[in-house]
Amino acid sequence: MHRDDSQKKTGLERRSLLKGLGLGAAGAAAAAATLRAAPAEAMESRQEQVKSRYRETEHVKRFYALNRL
Repeated sequence: MHRDDSQKKTGLERRSLLKGLGLGAAGAAAAAATLRAAPAEAMESRQEQVKSRYRETEHVKRFYALNRL
């Protein structure tokens, strides 16, 4: 009976080790992905912030026409 208890404990220790290794690998991958992220774009100038972005193209006109039905 003493032998079974030690085997259970060893099994749990192995699982903890494997779980820790898996979490460590995931953390390392996340850190590497963060470091490789694209640089942030410059903030928009005041002129770009106030300019109109909406354009009523043929695509937009068709969308509105189809949704009026």
